[in-house]
Amino acid sequence: MVKNSIIFIIFITFIDAKSSSINLEKTCLSCHTKQKIPSELIYRRYLMKYSDSTIIKNRILEYLKHPIQKNSIMPKQFFLKFPMKNRTDLNQTILYQEVEEYINFFDIKKKLVLPSDINKN
Repeated sequence: MVKNSIIFIIFITFIDAKSSSINLEKTCLSCHTKQKIPSELIYRRYLMKYSDSTIIKNRILEYLKHPIQKNSIMPKQFFLKFPMKNRTDLNQTILYQEVEEYINFFDIKKKLVLPSDINKN
């Protein structure tokens, strides 16, 4: 019984993670891909400047609500090549969820792996 419950929970978690990735792809990354906007580069700039996911989240939300150069992390030259984002029409809850998913999608902590030898010493 417990084994079946654990398998079910893992399955539901996998499906939920997959559906949120699909939402992120549909609402955000599809336009970034079409316009060849470097999403990972943008996230890295936020990470280098703010380094805290809460601050990053708030800054991205501010830009999405009020997309002007002053609220962007990107330099002015960036907007010579890429268009300024239009104000989003997503409601606050969905927007917040999508920004969370964006941060989770590009989070570098998932890519960091410590060698097992370090932990043994």
